[in-house]
Amino acid sequence: MAQRPNIIFIVADDLGFADLGCYGGRDAQFGKVSPVIDGLAANGLKFSDGYSNSPVCSPTRFGLMTARYQYRLRGAAEEPINSKAKTSTTLGLPPSHPTLPSLLKEQGYRTALIGKWHLGYPPAFGPLRSGYDEFFGPMAGGVDYFTHCASTGDHDLWVGEETQPHEGYLTDLISRKSVDFIERMSASPDQPFFLSMHYTAPHWPWETREDHALAQDIKDNIFHLQGGNIHTYHRMIHHMDEGIGWVVDALKKSGQLDNTLIVFTSDNGGERFSDNWPLVGGKMDLTEGGIRVPWIAHWPQGIAQPGRTTAQHCMTMDWSATLVELGGGQAHADYPFDGVSLLPVLTSSDACFERPMYWRMNHRSQRALRAGDWKYLRVDGNDYLFNIAQDARERANLAKQEPTRLANMKAQWETWQASMPPIPEDATISLGFSVKDMPQR
Repeated sequence: MAQRPNIIFIVADDLGFADLGCYGGRDAQFGKVSPVIDGLAANGLKFSDGYSNSPVCSPTRFGLMTARYQYRLRGAAEEPINSKAKTSTTLGLPPSHPTLPSLLKEQGYRTALIGKWHLGYPPAFGPLRSGYDEFFGPMAGGVDYFTHCASTGDHDLWVGEETQPHEGYLTDLISRKSVDFIERMSASPDQPFFLSMHYTAPHWPWETREDHALAQDIKDNIFHLQGGNIHTYHRMIHHMDEGIGWVVDALKKSGQLDNTLIVFTSDNGGERFSDNWPLVGGKMDLTEGGIRVPWIAHWPQGIAQPGRTTAQHCMTMDWSATLVELGGGQAHADYPFDGVSLLPVLTSSDACFERPMYWRMNHRSQRALRAGDWKYLRVDGNDYLFNIAQDARERANLAKQEPTRLANMKAQWETWQASMPPIPEDATISLGFSVKDMPQR
């Protein structure tokens, strides 16, 4: 490879598996919901069986940053990190731990995170302490799109390690700041860049670009349990899609598009208004709807046979390992990757390999293993076995028909579990709503 590519890693927040047109999503009242992202998929590589490291936000982000199972770090046991962690010196990503941006930075990449962090607060933690040269965005798990205040009421829009007020709709601010970064980097074409674009869209509160007045109404509870609908939700995705279009245009204008790898995904499955069809469940669930997410890669100079769909199994940390390899780096000897590089799948049209993937959740004592076509799942003490290739909706439980397979997969999960630290007794589960607020999905 003559020149290492620039890398843009775009992470949506709580986006459902079928919210995008290219994953079968329905059109909105105004038309196509995600034409730009759909175009990246049509001219790139789409994964049909890609997963997140967790069905909830901050644990997935630990996996993304470290290319390792998040269960190895104490902060990731929180489901998710909440506002009570603001003064904690343990609930965050340790600055001593090698990360995707720090390993790329060692290889000469200029690094920036524009968007959501959700991995602990300064002074103990923060993006600038974990490999990023620049940071603009919220530290908390959720903020209002206009006031940029977290659920505590605290202002939570940061530049570096200081909060700074900015006017504007947060999705657009993330997009515009990303365009600015790309334009600045074009002045140094010999230095590759790594840009993390971590949108808060389409996470609650349910605010479109035109809903500024809502911010005052919901300031005391930005979970926004009384608001939202699918039409607002579609608009929120569309605003993000437009911003990604601005980024693509900036890459084209500066002549950087062909040698920039753009990766798009979500941190977990969808929430209240998302479309996860044909999957069951959503955020906080280890059923497919909570962990199977869109994965799209666009890289004109690097992807073999663009426009194809691959059934290669993967999860968030695999992409982190891929990007480190692509940038010329490797895992630190003391922190070997659990993630497996997908570079062969990108650069060869027929590459495919076995990839067992494991999960666990403190919430509802969930566990899961996907191995080949099969999935072992436990929820609330009940064991299930599904042939996911035939039954992605997880309705036909084959545990009684395949007792040997179930026992083998259960033993395989138990062996993996023994290699991980146990869930700490003081780990917390934070649910934004319950069946008292709305019927169970």
